[in-house]
Amino acid sequence: MKKKGIEVPPAVYRPLLGEDGNSQIKDAVLQFVLGVTSALPESVLPEFAFAGKSNVGKSSLLNALVNRKALARTSAQPGKTQTINFYELLLRIDGGEERHPVHLVDLPGYGYAKVSKSITADWDRMMDDFFKQRKNLRRVVQLVDIRHEPSKLDLQMYEYLRSYGLDGLVCATKADKISGNQKQKNLSVIRKSLNLGKDDKIVAVSTLKKTGHDVLLNYIADELGIE
Repeated sequence: MKKKGIEVPPAVYRPLLGEDGNSQIKDAVLQFVLGVTSALPESVLPEFAFAGKSNVGKSSLLNALVNRKALARTSAQPGKTQTINFYELLLRIDGGEERHPVHLVDLPGYGYAKVSKSITADWDRMMDDFFKQRKNLRRVVQLVDIRHEPSKLDLQMYEYLRSYGLDGLVCATKADKISGNQKQKNLSVIRKSLNLGKDDKIVAVSTLKKTGHDVLLNYIADELGIE
């Protein structure tokens, strides 16, 4: 049974296969589940966190990255993720033998109106502690829905990440829901709305068609200095 703040016994999952048939992710395991009263674990591995509004597709994207349906819990009900979930991965780049351990971190979704003010305050405090304390946090991937212009909350989050030097990568989810021509127009709108810099990256992803995932993994590899 999983308990908040307690390390979960390891379980090995099937690796994601790259376009060339080589495993990019060797192993994946849910390692920590942290509630608002849990102490953050020691920051040992490089960390890449995923942030976004409720129901934008964070958990679905994490599942798609490791080619599993239920590693990260998903729900049609917004605000389902109310914990910080750490997933340890062993990356194997371009078929190489060396494995590179990292943490992917699923953060609670923001902007769910039906959540009480007290819970929202707890989330805000937990998130603030996370961003301030994680010495090995390399980058936060912000997710937005490609079908819609980013909200004020999305902009506030990106500016918040920028203040910590954690900005630089935006994932536009649900790219399979619109046409190719509309996709490019919407990406331009997102870039402008979030005031992305010329070096900031924006990636259109689809968990259904599994597009854009290789770009994310390559970005993580670049941050780790893996060639």
